[in-house]
Amino acid sequence: MALQKLKKEETLAMRNRFIGKSCRLFYPDNPVKIVRARGQYLFDENGKRYLDCISNVHQVGHCHPSITKAAAAQMELLNTNTRFLHDNIIMYAKRLAATLPEKLCVFYFVNSGSEANDLALRLAQQYTKHEDVIVLDHAYHGHLMSLIDISPYKFRKLAGQKEWVHVAPLPDTYRGIYRENHSNPGQAYAETVKDLIEEVHRKGRKISAFIAESLPGVGGHIILPQGYLTKVADYVHSAGGVFVADEVQTGFGRVGSHFWAFQLEGEGFCPDIVTMGKPMGNGHPLACVATTVEIAGAFTDNGVEYFNTFGGNPVSCAIGLAVLDVIEMEDLRGNAMRVGAHLKDLLTKLQTRHQIIGNVRGVGLFLGLELVTDREQKTPATKTAAWVVKRMKEEHQIVVSTDGPWDNVLKFKPPMCFSMEDAELVAKCIDHILTDMEANDLKLEKEDI
Repeated sequence: MALQKLKKEETLAMRNRFIGKSCRLFYPDNPVKIVRARGQYLFDENGKRYLDCISNVHQVGHCHPSITKAAAAQMELLNTNTRFLHDNIIMYAKRLAATLPEKLCVFYFVNSGSEANDLALRLAQQYTKHEDVIVLDHAYHGHLMSLIDISPYKFRKLAGQKEWVHVAPLPDTYRGIYRENHSNPGQAYAETVKDLIEEVHRKGRKISAFIAESLPGVGGHIILPQGYLTKVADYVHSAGGVFVADEVQTGFGRVGSHFWAFQLEGEGFCPDIVTMGKPMGNGHPLACVATTVEIAGAFTDNGVEYFNTFGGNPVSCAIGLAVLDVIEMEDLRGNAMRVGAHLKDLLTKLQTRHQIIGNVRGVGLFLGLELVTDREQKTPATKTAAWVVKRMKEEHQIVVSTDGPWDNVLKFKPPMCFSMEDAELVAKCIDHILTDMEANDLKLEKEDI
């Protein structure tokens, strides 16, 4: 039976009736009903086209024909429990291994980034025989209870910080404790982790893991200072812990110059565990943990079988293989590097025209535009950011969202097929909105939008 087509008002009414209210919509005052998508574009029920700057999960573009073809072909043939022998999972693991440092050669396939990060914690705790975890301030690692516990972005609004969780300062060189004018911010921020480890030891506790997004997203699209990850890994290893790189949002070529964002630190740096999420399946529920033979061995030695009924099933792995093919064949890493650099340059030029733009940062197609009411004080322009988001959607059919502790950072993580023309349109529309606000002397931070 064909699905009934509902009017937008009926869809919204039924959603309000059946879906939990904490599952929020974009643009709650006037939600967009999306019925179709292709590439970097979304289409509503009336055929209106929106440029998508939000959907980083759709790594190679919405409804890519190569991905849907691979999914349909494998689904028609077989999709079953992963404890049967099948070629797709091992062929996919082999392809993934080729993108990673040699020591990251054992894979566990799961269904989401949250599952991946939860398993990473289990691996670390089993290997080290310790419990305590160090995280970065404002971090978000997933929605499972174990991950809420290590996500300051969430636990500060809920039950609070557990005694086994320790929060290190976010290495933000724009508004953090060590800034761009510091002679070596990477080392300085790493020392805060060293100090934290020593504090943990004084309490008679031991570190199992340090976990961080290779480029913190919810924290405000932060680019970590050079040398930070290397020094932190040294301190964590000296304390008997392992280093976990969360690549859920940043892996698979989004940074352009490298396949993984942690590789921005240099060839000598290698995490002990890397986690991946749904971008690897272009939105399909596919995720993964990559680790070393030693850590995997300790996990096996606990005598408890690990199984994930459909993590890495034949359909998921067929999709994963197709995603890798598209990234390579369409040079999406190169595109992310070129288009991302162009967009960053355009946004940086806007900064010279608009005082409200405090900082432009990012790499590849992972960019942030921080809005402030005062460049010296770096006062967050939260309401202005929300206003820009609203006007981008309503006047220019561009969907973008905000991040950062004060929701004043416009974030750009579009599908990697984003074009030069798309970048120019985004910059032009932001310029238009900010120019109009300035011309009308609109000071939203002192008003109620």
